[in-house]
Amino acid sequence: MSFFLEEAQAAYLPKEEFAELMMKRIKSFAIRSIKVSESLPAKIEANVFKTQLVRSASSAAANYRAVRRARSRNEFFSKVSIVIEELDESLFWLEMIIDVGFQTLERLQELIKEGYELLSILAKARKSTKQ
Repeated sequence: MSFFLEEAQAAYLPKEEFAELMMKRIKSFAIRSIKVSESLPAKIEANVFKTQLVRSASSAAANYRAVRRARSRNEFFSKVSIVIEELDESLFWLEMIIDVGFQTLERLQELIKEGYELLSILAKARKSTKQ
């Protein structure tokens, strides 16, 4: 789903429906990242990338679930910041996988694009919490 469509939908979706849509997108990002890790070669170097990518992507999804249960604005800000950090780390590992030649940009481009869209949406949510 494109970022601009997501933004347009956000204006019309109730908060809980939007949160559910984001949960599905972040969980899908994690699952797709796991599939990328499974496609990496059986090399010692690749094992580091596999472990780190799976850890950070799955942590982003698990922590977004916690975001939805935040009891205050401060707790929301703190938890969404963790999700942003984990998504950003996942993107770092995806980029490293390309840089070392384990995968091509063409293969991972859509996943990376989705990650950056999620980062943008969550950064905007975090910023609006501070205001």
